[in-house]
Amino acid sequence: MTATVLISRTTPKSVDAVAVPVGTTGAVPRSLGLNRAALAAIGFEGKPGQTVVVPSGTGPAQIAVGIGEAGTLTVQGLRNAAAAVVRAAGKRAVVATNLADLDGVDAVKAAQAVVEGGLLAAYRYAGIKKEPNKSALTQLVLVVGEKRTNGARIGSERGQATAAAAVLARDLANTPPAYMTARHMAEKAVEVARACGLTVEVFNRGQLAEMGCGGMLGVNAGSVEPPRMVRLTYTPRNAVGHLALVGKGVMFDSGGLSLKPSDGQIAMKMDMSGAAAVLATMGSLKGLRCKAKVTGYLMCTDNMPGGNAVKLGDVLTFRNGKTAEIHNTDAEGRLVLADALAYARALNPSVLVCNATLTGACVVALGQHCSGFFTAQEELAAKFNKAAADSGEQFWRLPLLEDMREQLKSDVADLKHTGDRWGGSISAALFLTEFVGDTPFIHCDIAGPALAEKPYSFYSKGGTGHGVLAFLRFVETF
Repeated sequence: MTATVLISRTTPKSVDAVAVPVGTTGAVPRSLGLNRAALAAIGFEGKPGQTVVVPSGTGPAQIAVGIGEAGTLTVQGLRNAAAAVVRAAGKRAVVATNLADLDGVDAVKAAQAVVEGGLLAAYRYAGIKKEPNKSALTQLVLVVGEKRTNGARIGSERGQATAAAAVLARDLANTPPAYMTARHMAEKAVEVARACGLTVEVFNRGQLAEMGCGGMLGVNAGSVEPPRMVRLTYTPRNAVGHLALVGKGVMFDSGGLSLKPSDGQIAMKMDMSGAAAVLATMGSLKGLRCKAKVTGYLMCTDNMPGGNAVKLGDVLTFRNGKTAEIHNTDAEGRLVLADALAYARALNPSVLVCNATLTGACVVALGQHCSGFFTAQEELAAKFNKAAADSGEQFWRLPLLEDMREQLKSDVADLKHTGDRWGGSISAALFLTEFVGDTPFIHCDIAGPALAEKPYSFYSKGGTGHGVLAFLRFVETF
C-alpha cells in the first residue's frame, strides 16, 4: 500500500521522524540538538544525500539531511533529499519534512519532487509471499508555511499521481514471469484502461498474422504462450498534437535459440519494462489532464527456444513489407518493435516514441543509471532532454551515425537485423528508423536503469519504472 501524504502548517504530534535540512555552511537548526562541530565529528558535512538520525527520548527522531551549499539546491536535489530521509527513517511509519518549504524553489515543483522522492524510495514489491513485503512508511507529511500551502497541495497531488504510475511499472516488472505473461499483461492493460478513461484494443495471434506482423510472430514462434499487442488511446477534448508511445514487452527473454547463459536469464522477467512504462504512463494522462492525444502500444510476447523457434538465417517479413535476415535471436526486441512502429506510423502521429530495454551495448556505453536516447530532430531532443532533467531521470542523447547503416545490409533480405558488436545500440536504433519513415521519432534504450541491483537516488532495488516520470513530463510539453 502506498503511503498517504498530508499537507500541514505545523508538525503533527503523531510523527515518528522529522527531516531537518542542513547545508554545508550556515546555521544548524536548533531543533536538531547538535551543532556543526558535533555533526562534523560523526562525518556529517551537509553534503547532498548525507543523513544522520538523532533519536529523541521525548519526541520524534530528528533526521539531518544534507542539502549542499547555499543557493545550489535544485528540484532534483529535493527529490533525492526526500528519498534519503525516508530511507534513513527506517521502520518509522510517519515522517515529516519541511523540504518543500525551502526558499528558492517553486512550491508546486518542490512539493511534487519531495512526494515523488519519498514515496518512490519507500516502495517495496509485495512479492509472492504468505506475508507480503511492505513499506514501513504509512504517511509523509509536508510541513509548509501559509503562503506555500496551495502550491504544495497542487504539487503533492501531482507527485502522488506520477509516483503511483512509476509504482505500477515497478510492480509489473518485478512480477515473476509465470504470473505476468503476455495475456496477463493484456488483462492488466484492460483493467487500467477502464479505470483511467482510455479506450483499449487487444490483438491476438490470428489478428497479428492478418496484420502482417511477422517480427512479433517470429519472436513468439518458439513459445507456448500466445502473443498480445495492446493499443491504448487517450483522447482529451481539443487535443493538441498526437503522440504514439511504443513499448517492448518481452515478458521473458531466454534468448531463443541464441540462448542466454543462466546468469543472463535471471533478470529477464524485466525485459518488458518498456511496455510497463508505457502502460503506466498511459494510465496517468487523464489524472494529470494532459492536453495531447496519446496512443500507446504494448508488444507482448516471450522469447523461447522451442521447436518452432525462428532460426538464424531465417527471414521475417514485417508490417510495412520490409524483410530482415535474422543473425541473433537474442536481439529480439527490435523485431517486435518494428511491427508496432510501422503500424503506429500509419496513423500519422506528430511524434513517435519507442521505449525498450534494447541493448547491452547501451549499458556498456552509459552504465546502469543512465538511459540512451536517439532522435534526428534537434527540437525534439531539446524538449525530451528538458523533460528528463525535470523528472530527475538520467537520459543521454546518442548519435544516429548513418555510416553504420552499412552493417544492416543483407544479401538475402532488405535488412540484417543486427550489426557487429561495436556500437550495437546505434545499429539497433538505425534498424528501428527503417520503420518510421519521416515521422519525428525518439528511441529510448533503458536497458541499464530499468533494473537496480541496490537502492539509489529515489529508485528501489529491482524494477525501477525508469522513464515513466520523464515520459509524463514530455507528454505535458504538448
